[in-house]
Amino acid sequence: MRRIWRRAQPKPEKRFRVNQQIRIPEVFLIDENGGQIGVLSIEKALAMAEEAGLDLVEVNPKARPPIAKIMDYGQLKYESDKQKQKQKAKQKKIETKGIRLSVRISKHDFDFRLNQAKKFLEKGNKLKVELTIKGRERQHPEKARETIQRFVESLKQFEDLGISAEQDLTRQGGRFSILLVNKKD
Repeated sequence: MRRIWRRAQPKPEKRFRVNQQIRIPEVFLIDENGGQIGVLSIEKALAMAEEAGLDLVEVNPKARPPIAKIMDYGQLKYESDKQKQKQKAKQKKIETKGIRLSVRISKHDFDFRLNQAKKFLEKGNKLKVELTIKGRERQHPEKARETIQRFVESLKQFEDLGISAEQDLTRQGGRFSILLVNKKD
């Protein structure tokens, strides 16, 4: 039987009920200055909000009675969007960069890939080192392990990098891989 995989749905953003959307007969009211007025009927609360020229916003619908506040709804929405934008900007995006080696790699290619790996790790990216063995190389998988270990040891020679393996050396069929990170950030 075939399984159907569905992408996880994003969490719905928090929505506030405003003015006429509030259906509860009475609410605990907080005025525009933050003072607690107390439990009032929804009609009186709406009248007070209209008198102040602001909106009545239900800030805590789970409380009994629900808590409503007199405020400018547009300002609340603007500030929450601004806060989300700041949080998004603070997030550090870490990419996984890949380096491919071979058992019969030349000294120059090895050094070139070593320098590339150093640059990736200095930028804060993760590094996936892969080595694919083909044909007669399959009879000597220890040479593949040796090549990757030599690459990792060469990376550890750089003092400004704190190399550690996030995922140890694994073998999947004819492919060896290891995931490295820079811990000195």
